[in-house]
Amino acid sequence: MLDIAEELNRWVEQGRDFAVATVVAVGGSAPRQPGAALAVDSDGTAIGSVSGGCVEGAVYELCRQALDDGETVVERFGYSDEDAFAVGLTCGGVIDILVTPVRADGPARPVFASALAAAARGEAAAVARIAEGPAELMGRVLLVRADGGAGLEGVAHGDGPAYDEEAPYAATTGYEGGLGGHPELDRTVAGEARAMLDAGRTGTVEIGADGSRCGQPLTVLVESSVPPPRMIVFGAIDFASALVRVGKFLGYHVTVCDARPVFATPLRFPDADEIVVEWPHEYLERTEVDGRTVLCVLTHDAKFDVPLLRCALRLPVAYVGAMGSRRTHQDRNRRLREVGVTELELARLRSPIGLDLGARTPEETALSIGAEIVASRRGGSGVSLTGAHTPIHHDGTRRVGGRIGSVA
Repeated sequence: MLDIAEELNRWVEQGRDFAVATVVAVGGSAPRQPGAALAVDSDGTAIGSVSGGCVEGAVYELCRQALDDGETVVERFGYSDEDAFAVGLTCGGVIDILVTPVRADGPARPVFASALAAAARGEAAAVARIAEGPAELMGRVLLVRADGGAGLEGVAHGDGPAYDEEAPYAATTGYEGGLGGHPELDRTVAGEARAMLDAGRTGTVEIGADGSRCGQPLTVLVESSVPPPRMIVFGAIDFASALVRVGKFLGYHVTVCDARPVFATPLRFPDADEIVVEWPHEYLERTEVDGRTVLCVLTHDAKFDVPLLRCALRLPVAYVGAMGSRRTHQDRNRRLREVGVTELELARLRSPIGLDLGARTPEETALSIGAEIVASRRGGSGVSLTGAHTPIHHDGTRRVGGRIGSVA
């Protein structure tokens, strides 16, 4: 749902009724991951996608039905080739879809509105909804923000009980809304949601019968919306301009850093989110990075590369790559060892940067770098799929509590 938050937030502001279908869990070679959503308003307008086209028509009708009867439902779609008119996934996978009506007069509407507004603003937020459990708990929602709930607006229970009637619910619990079962259940789910938000992950959480406080197990879908990951490109060269465009296409917030003001200009890098004129290692030492950040060193000049990579290889980032020939790579590694970089740290360095595509032009080189970043993130091998017997999708699909689950 949060993947289409910007448009849904506009629908909320316009007072529209809508139903949203969200992928809860996947198995096999399903085309979309948990959190992918399709929404339909009362006029029949549809946005988003849950399957890339395979079951969109059937899910559209489920949304229209949910708007009519107000019921939250979960539907499973699998593979079927026996009937040409059957609804199923041609890829052979399985997806579970949670369909929730979000009416203007619905008790959970304020919490949905807060979640969509936060995600549309680019703020970190996590939304938890029951995907499997008692019918009376379906359709309820709990919102957790990265700041622990500070600044949440008043009492918004999402059809859950107000456990402290003397004080604003969100202010006293650190989350907004509720799943309606018991305060202990909400606290448990809020803790799980906050952990998944910290990791930027979306997936399902299984709550046992004892922990659910309702006498039976629950499956809870947690959707995380986090700001785009960072790509920092060091070296304001023509290859960097192409890489900036690839980085933006892949969804990164892209920064270009170079110590030479004549090259690091908005005119040369119109697609960059940020341009920094500073010695690369000094900038990297003071800027914020995290486990999703990718660092691309395109300077291939020892006076920049060595202090920069010495810093980069000691940071908890997702990817560090450096451009240069194999001779440059050997010389750079020697210099890095001389300044105290260990073999374990050097093993993190992707150099020469990129996959072997036979790239020549800046655009082709940028594509090879982007491909290596995706392979590193998703666990891909980088080899051709033709003739291979490896999975096409590498997003840790697993079984959780006896049911198909996934964390993306």
